[in-house]
Amino acid sequence: MKPSRPLLALLVGLFAIALAFGVLSALGHAAPPLLHRLWWVALLSLGLLAAVDALWLRRLPSPRLVRQLPGNLSLGRWSEVQLDVHHDFPRTTWLELFDHVPADMEFEHLPQRIALHPGEVSQYRYRLRPLRRGHFRFPGCEIHLPSPLRLWLGKRLLPLPDETRVYPDFARLYGAQLMAVDHWLSQLGVRQRQRRGLGQEFHQLREFREGDTLRQIDWKATARKRTPIAREYQDERDQQVLFLIDCGRRMRSQDGDLPHFDHALNACLLLSYVALRQGDAVGLATFSGDQPRFLPPNKGQAQLGVLLNGVYDLQCTQRPADFSAAADLVLARQRRRALVVVVSNLRDEDDDELLGAMQRLGRHHRVLVASLREEVLDRLRQAPVQTYEDALAYCGTVDYLNARAGLHERLAAHGLPVLDARPGELGPELVGRYLAWKKAGVL
Repeated sequence: MKPSRPLLALLVGLFAIALAFGVLSALGHAAPPLLHRLWWVALLSLGLLAAVDALWLRRLPSPRLVRQLPGNLSLGRWSEVQLDVHHDFPRTTWLELFDHVPADMEFEHLPQRIALHPGEVSQYRYRLRPLRRGHFRFPGCEIHLPSPLRLWLGKRLLPLPDETRVYPDFARLYGAQLMAVDHWLSQLGVRQRQRRGLGQEFHQLREFREGDTLRQIDWKATARKRTPIAREYQDERDQQVLFLIDCGRRMRSQDGDLPHFDHALNACLLLSYVALRQGDAVGLATFSGDQPRFLPPNKGQAQLGVLLNGVYDLQCTQRPADFSAAADLVLARQRRRALVVVVSNLRDEDDDELLGAMQRLGRHHRVLVASLREEVLDRLRQAPVQTYEDALAYCGTVDYLNARAGLHERLAAHGLPVLDARPGELGPELVGRYLAWKKAGVL
């Protein structure tokens, strides 16, 4: 409880009058005794009123709050939270309200001064933007309630426990379910390559059409029907995709509002959505984290929810990337041949360990190494060189990129393809490579 502005103003006024009395007394002009008595009466009356008002405030019941909080929030997206205030005050009362928002969340329109009208439920909304994934708890709310005579403000902490989960920003994919996958992918900037050859899985028989090859003719069916009958193929649908995501310190690099790790999660979830729509099974594994996770590949759209619940609270660590342990994890848990997408931020010092681990994986699985490249490197390489410091930055950037490109070339020379992309472009690049390989039948 603290004094209100009116009470402080009254006290300041009485103090000013007392100061004036003192100045007059020092100058030899004493104030009339009646004014002194009136001043003491005013001071005692104010003290009595303040004491009564304080007791009255302590006996006032606190309003009842109900928070309407979404159970799931998207990382970096603004969401709305509503607070319903129930009360029994007989007259209009103004109070100041502040919701105790967890750390790593931005908010707008807090605190707020709201009016409580008799017989009405007051509603108040504010906006929330999570800056980190994970599980968050809201402990309660704080209100500043004025006393009936407006001489005091009572600070009250109202317990209002609540919790929510912050998931990767995957909301844009929900609307994609209403449109064709090819149209949706074209909007994301994914370029599908021309199909080479035939798919791997038989689909149906149909009449021979212009443009079909002689290899497609089913001669037995042609003999029965006495008209050319062709086989129609489709992309194989019973394949497996496994993401192997680095949770180490190199994925903490920041590009825009998100670190590389969150860009990688968004890209993997994007490809998961496409692969599940194509009838493939999708799984996920992590390495260099606090505790390696492994979600076995499964088919069906329900698997997307499993992946989201499995990665929403993943965080980067300060550990270095351990590619050998990652390869051991996959070889021990994933027996069936799969497309293993290794997502990391490769460095030139990864040469020996990375090559050995990927070669072991490549003997049993189809491996794609996705390496995130910092956008600042492209900016430094393209920036004009005008000063000595600019020249040093340019030469250091080019030297680093050349060493990185050399590592990629050594991996490619051993049959390990590398996808080098900036974080914001990783998702469409992964989808494009996946669709190209699937149509070419190389998975």
